[in-house]
Amino acid sequence: MSKVNPFEMAQQQLLDCAKILNLEQGVVDILLQPQKQIQVSIPVKMDNGTTRVFQGFRVQYNNALGPYKGGIRFHPDETIDTVRALAAWMTWKGSVLGLPLGGGKGGVICNPKEMSEGELERLSRGYIRALWQHIGPDMDVPAPDVYTTGQIMAWMMDEYSVISGKNQYGVVTGKPIVVGGSLGRGDATAKGGMYTLREAAKELKLDLSKAKVAVLGFGNAGTFAATLAQEMFGSKIVAVTDSKGGVYDENGLDIAALADHKNKTRSVIGFKGLKTLTNEDVLALPVDIIVAAAPDEGAINGKVAATIKAKVICELANGPTTPDGDATLHKNGVHVIPDFLCNAGGVTVSYYEMVQNMYMHYWSIDEVYAKLDKAMTKSYHEVLAASKEYKINMRQAAYVVAVKRVVEAMKVRGWV
Repeated sequence: MSKVNPFEMAQQQLLDCAKILNLEQGVVDILLQPQKQIQVSIPVKMDNGTTRVFQGFRVQYNNALGPYKGGIRFHPDETIDTVRALAAWMTWKGSVLGLPLGGGKGGVICNPKEMSEGELERLSRGYIRALWQHIGPDMDVPAPDVYTTGQIMAWMMDEYSVISGKNQYGVVTGKPIVVGGSLGRGDATAKGGMYTLREAAKELKLDLSKAKVAVLGFGNAGTFAATLAQEMFGSKIVAVTDSKGGVYDENGLDIAALADHKNKTRSVIGFKGLKTLTNEDVLALPVDIIVAAAPDEGAINGKVAATIKAKVICELANGPTTPDGDATLHKNGVHVIPDFLCNAGGVTVSYYEMVQNMYMHYWSIDEVYAKLDKAMTKSYHEVLAASKEYKINMRQAAYVVAVKRVVEAMKVRGWV
């Protein structure tokens, strides 16, 4: 399978929405491209005394609704097109949840698994020194993403504070609690996805306590999703994959033991001697729900989608389904909870962290979860209503809801 260009995919999805809403060309032209793209070179003194120069990006896609908001990835295969696509999806993600935020994304081409803690700290601080004039609590607020952590956010916040000459907790989110982080942020993406799954199950009259679930991607979001599906609904997790392959047990997997196995071996492969399956094998299993949580844009294409037997797909990862995959799933009656709705729990609790930083007053975890539940439930039903009104699939409906709000803000501001 040829590698999908994620930004071309994001643009195609937007063009599809523009036809549904009959948007004028000037509006479409603005929405098809980022407002600003910044590329920086970051010199880092390595532990062996040499200096390496890393390439970093920040894409600021659209701020019609509020400050740019989006994570930073440290990844060896990072590309500007991936960052552009993710920045676009962040724009729609904040909008579909009704948040006063725009969309942005960042990345650094590096392999953090091969770097020491000291090298990672110097890289993190160097990224902020290179970009500090372009970010800030009311301008652009980064967050953790693939291979970045709360500790990395703390270093970035501290570097920005040093440059500013004062504490600036609100410059990033996803921080440790002791320096202004929010309770509930760790599992917010998965928790938000489970709230939308609960609402979808009501709509489809699907009994989650009897549902079989396959989880693609056993990283942070996937692990939390597997655990929460069991705890919240009593669902049976029968298959799990990671970057090396997957395992399947029709009687259900012990998720805690599987997580322990992965921590020790760095993969789910070999768990209890179970046969290794590919992602395509797992997607074709006789399950009720697929949680797509693997950071692999475009994995569900038209060919793969035709093999899927699940009734619901929860897209906890960004961009797992291609446009032809969407068309096939819709034709086959598979209910897709699209990525920038399903995984918006993370940015929603990041927004709550921004609010708490501004107030200097922090909420209990029950308050955070209650607000998140209310927000995700409301947004799911707004998207579902648009799907029924326009007779379109759930992704198209999510775009309709999100793009409408951004376009309205652009028009009120006089951009078009």
